[in-house]
Amino acid sequence: MIVISDTSVITNLAAIEQLHLLSQLYNQVIIPEAVYRELTEIEPPVPGKIEVKNAPWVEIRQVVNRSIVQQIQEQARLDIGESEAISLALELKADLLLIDERRGRMEANRLGLRITGLLGLLIEAKQRDLIIAVKPLMDTLITMSAFRVSSALYNQILEIVNELE
Repeated sequence: MIVISDTSVITNLAAIEQLHLLSQLYNQVIIPEAVYRELTEIEPPVPGKIEVKNAPWVEIRQVVNRSIVQQIQEQARLDIGESEAISLALELKADLLLIDERRGRMEANRLGLRITGLLGLLIEAKQRDLIIAVKPLMDTLITMSAFRVSSALYNQILEIVNELE
């Protein structure tokens, strides 16, 4: 399975100390060079910086067709990391793209890519018994990482994983 990730899924998982879920769910995750730079070169350091540098299950790949990256950046108004992640997913015919940002998800959907975000990943982790509960992780994301989720989606996620009180 070819899985490409954008930056936010990695940083948010690292912030709640659940980055290991990526390797448990997908064995290997490919990130484009721009995502690697966003994770490792930004000051102050972002969550996941050290882990990504040392993780044997993370593969860094270069996007070959730079014109697609440019086109996505301009037309969809996405940053370089999101644009490279979408472009790499197209180039490698990825089975899954991990992306959270609304505009990035819209563009990936428009281009026919299969996507999931952090919350979808947590649902899958719970269904595969890799985590005990989704609610405390979502609550931590919301309070510590300023992760935005509507109350309707929050409740929908809890219903899916049978944690609605």
